[in-house]
Amino acid sequence: MFTQKIKPFLYLGAFYLIISLLLRVVFFFHPITNVSFGLFEIIKVLSIGLVNDIFVFILASSFLALYFLFLSNSKYNKPYGSIIFGVLFLFFLYILVIPNNIFKQYGGSVTKIALIFVGLKTLLFGLMLFLPSKRIKIRNTLYFITLFLYVLLIVFNAVSEYFFYNEFGLRYNFIAVDYLIYTNEVIGNIMESYPVVPLFLAIFIITLSITWFIFKKTKRELLILPNFKQKLILLGTFVVLAGASLLVLPAMMQIRSPNLFADEIEANGIPKFYWAFTHNELDYFQFYPQIDQNQAEKNFLSQYPEHTLTRNIVPEQPEQKKNVVLISIESLSAEFLEHYGNTQKITPFLDSLADKSLMFTNLYATGNRTVRGLEALTLCIPPTAGESIIKRENNKNKFTTGTVFKSKGYDVKFLYGGYSYFDNMQDFFAGNGYDIVDRNNFKPEEISFANVWGVADEDMAKKAIQVMNAEAKSGKPFFNHWMTVSNHRPFTYPEGRIDIPGDAKSREGGIKYTDYSLKMFFEMAKKQDWYKNTVFVIVADHCASSAGGTELPMDKYRIPAMIYSEGFIAPQKFDKLMSQIDLMPTLFGILNFNYHSKFLGQDVLKEYFQPRAYIATYQDLGFVEDDHLTIISPVRKVKQYSLKQKESKLAPAFNIYYDENILKAPKQYLVDKTISVYQSTSYWLKKNQLNR
Repeated sequence: MFTQKIKPFLYLGAFYLIISLLLRVVFFFHPITNVSFGLFEIIKVLSIGLVNDIFVFILASSFLALYFLFLSNSKYNKPYGSIIFGVLFLFFLYILVIPNNIFKQYGGSVTKIALIFVGLKTLLFGLMLFLPSKRIKIRNTLYFITLFLYVLLIVFNAVSEYFFYNEFGLRYNFIAVDYLIYTNEVIGNIMESYPVVPLFLAIFIITLSITWFIFKKTKRELLILPNFKQKLILLGTFVVLAGASLLVLPAMMQIRSPNLFADEIEANGIPKFYWAFTHNELDYFQFYPQIDQNQAEKNFLSQYPEHTLTRNIVPEQPEQKKNVVLISIESLSAEFLEHYGNTQKITPFLDSLADKSLMFTNLYATGNRTVRGLEALTLCIPPTAGESIIKRENNKNKFTTGTVFKSKGYDVKFLYGGYSYFDNMQDFFAGNGYDIVDRNNFKPEEISFANVWGVADEDMAKKAIQVMNAEAKSGKPFFNHWMTVSNHRPFTYPEGRIDIPGDAKSREGGIKYTDYSLKMFFEMAKKQDWYKNTVFVIVADHCASSAGGTELPMDKYRIPAMIYSEGFIAPQKFDKLMSQIDLMPTLFGILNFNYHSKFLGQDVLKEYFQPRAYIATYQDLGFVEDDHLTIISPVRKVKQYSLKQKESKLAPAFNIYYDENILKAPKQYLVDKTISVYQSTSYWLKKNQLNR
């Protein structure tokens, strides 16, 4: 009898485990999984994955368990049926008629949702109460709908995890949470990037087929409903299993191996999503290794001549109050440029500009998301655990590049072709003194093409010229930070601009179109009076992909950067290791700015510069120095890799890639330096010492 009553759970569970197994097999053979697995490791990954899936399904079946617990015929007997129906009907009227009902206090759509739910419950209860002969058919219909929703969620989640892995080489993380929050951009991105109609049609057919199979195999269980004793047994069993799941799953998430892909494949996306949703900021002092705070600050500040956080930058030469245009390019990995060995010729303009610029050939992004790149270029500080500061509540009144420019009398603006509310950019930049020009500032006739991420880069280039012409007329110098958008999936752009069709939806097309738009921008800029008095800083926000065989694969963080100013900056290549956070302090040095600094980046052209780089994900924090990569992670874990340089035969000599070999005995001085960097930065942020 007990086995009969749990048949729906067994069939659904078996289906979920099969889908999860198939997904793991696909991940094993996916091109992005660029590591090999031995037989023992495959068995280990699949075994841990199976345990994860079983406990996830137990928790996910909570609603199905409640559904069965509330199935009963006795509640329709007199007088209980009439009383329950009356209460439901009155509750429905209460929500519908009373203006200040309890749900109004929660705002938004809560009242509408409650009204629909209670209304449906009242209607269905009334049908089963007043039409007892149709009760079985109604119950079967509701049961089929319940099964359909479960199967749909299982299939849809598997498809979602596949596409997420295809994009990032990871299960769900902070990015997936962002995608849930910014549904308009994300749904639009999906609609424009993938064959949505065939995909959803396939999902619907699979879901309907599986639902019908399970329904036919289990619908007999609704003919004889469990009695009170049987329900207690079912409830007790479920409570024990759910309790075990809540204990086991967090422990399973702590299991980590040297192979990042093994960790991701054996994991389950649902608990990872929940964890990311509830942990958008990690407390460094709770999860990461520490040393004495005074010693940490002393270690970190030793890289600056003054050995203090707030420093007076006093140049020997007069200040150069030139206009500055900072262009951060979406997802432009160094490997896309011919200078770094690419043979596809997809960045002809940027490669030509690099030959005329101060080019930084060994520079590394701090993170793998746009907000990390914007943080590095605006705040000039190492990344910290959890979300970027841009996404946090305490993100205003910081010491920024805009702060320095404003102190010199500059107009300061952030330019973005999309809606700047995305990723909290509007809140951050406006809260730090930037004026904002985004899609809201475009007239319909100014937009030749747009996708879900914003107007085409060429339209933003034209708008930027308009903005800069207006600023130049004011007589004040200007600083404009322009963030491009076109080199982002779905990689769509106007037809006829480049030799790759706009509907090809290829990354190479997105890169080449952005390169085309930048060429257009510079051609227009050269015709303006302010051009020769302007310095242009071009840098990627992050790489196109950060997937690799280790937590922080060095080659996946390398980005191009250059500073160009005709007649002012001599072409040269700077080949020393440096960080994205060093770019703007270096620019201020070139301009001979006299200012008070709280930047944690360095002017790399100074003789006291110490080559190093900071790279991170939302939880793994890396420090690169002396050919070693040291990583600290929750919970107080430390790993260190030796970096062996290898040069590409296709690239110039400065194009260095790395082999990463984990060390069993990390070099302690580098571990202490790593801890000092991230502990000090986290402490100063916590104490608001990096504010203006």
